[in-house]
Amino acid sequence: MARGRVILDGVWKKFRRGERHDSLRDLIPATARGLFGRSKKTSAELAEQEFWALRDVSFEVKPGDALGLIGSNGAGKSTTLKLLTKILRPTKGHIEVHGRVGALIEIAAGFHADLTGRENVFLQGSIMGMRQAEIARKFDEIVEFAGISDFIDTPVKRYSSGMNARLGFAIAAHLEPDVLFVDEVLAVGDFRFQSRAFAKVAELVRREIPVVVVSHQLDQVARLCTGAVLFERGRVAFAGKTVDALAHYASSGREHLGEESAPVVISSLRVSPEGPYDKGQTIKVTVTGRTNPGWNPHSQLLSLRLRAESGQFLFATGADRLELDMQPESEFSVDIVLDLNLGRGSYLLDAFVFDAIAHQEIGAGPVQYLHLNPDKSAVGSVFLDPRVEHKGLGGSRRAELSVPKLAEYETTP
Repeated sequence: MARGRVILDGVWKKFRRGERHDSLRDLIPATARGLFGRSKKTSAELAEQEFWALRDVSFEVKPGDALGLIGSNGAGKSTTLKLLTKILRPTKGHIEVHGRVGALIEIAAGFHADLTGRENVFLQGSIMGMRQAEIARKFDEIVEFAGISDFIDTPVKRYSSGMNARLGFAIAAHLEPDVLFVDEVLAVGDFRFQSRAFAKVAELVRREIPVVVVSHQLDQVARLCTGAVLFERGRVAFAGKTVDALAHYASSGREHLGEESAPVVISSLRVSPEGPYDKGQTIKVTVTGRTNPGWNPHSQLLSLRLRAESGQFLFATGADRLELDMQPESEFSVDIVLDLNLGRGSYLLDAFVFDAIAHQEIGAGPVQYLHLNPDKSAVGSVFLDPRVEHKGLGGSRRAELSVPKLAEYETTP
């Protein structure tokens, strides 16, 4: 039975801006200034040039959980992982990590540059508390997974960044960890290795190994993680279901008009059923809100848009195209039924107000994050309902790979 567990309770971490003192000549006068000088306080607990990198962060990762840490650069994700692996100590708060830890925080972190790949495998295993016989039993599997068998007896200082990342992950994931921490360094590997790495993480989750992943590859987070934490400026902006956290992330930074000045106020955007979804699946999108006195139904249009995760525009519709009869100065609820004829991947669905005269977006609304499962019949960005007719010496055979015919729905305001 899995014994790993991760708990953060009210964790704070501060750093100091400014120069680092790498010599005794610099350190002595700096220490004297700290002891005898007067330093300004920017708050009750921060001295001059200090800042909070993390503020009151709390979450728990139980056996069978895979938690994604998402957010912009500098938001606090990697600092959190370094606290979990004891590279850093918290300024305040409580951290518990139970069980043997496998961690890949930085490329080649913990590797001895002058030792070979083989020697570093045994070194890392020993650091994790494993016996030599245990490491030897896993050795061939680690080397095969990393794909560096031809270079395993070469010093790792000769490795490329991708080779270092592959070996580091293979060690962390295969030496029987009770808890696994993985930073975004997996992006260094090639596409095939990334797929294998995330498949390995998924296997560990099925074995009820708690996993914490930092990644900017949001489609992988959506596919892998059972929950996610969104960081903004060192704080937890949202914690909960992965799809909800990704939707909050996609919504951050969007400009929202004030309710009094907006011609249409969009209150919510809901998708049912909950994902992830399969190709061709039918979903219902419910948009609620109200129209204000300044609303012009002929030019200011309630709209729905679908984009790829890269931002590429894929689909849009609106009140004019759907012939919605929206009354002025009233609340509304609109159901729009869509068939997800899309390829595997992640997509952003958002509602907004579009001004047809000015030809620009004038009011941002909520965002939902949709993730589609892989499908064995085809790959790509769209689903074209493939059919195949095969003619050979043994006669002809026609096979239809299409999804079942979907029911028709009536769209009403």
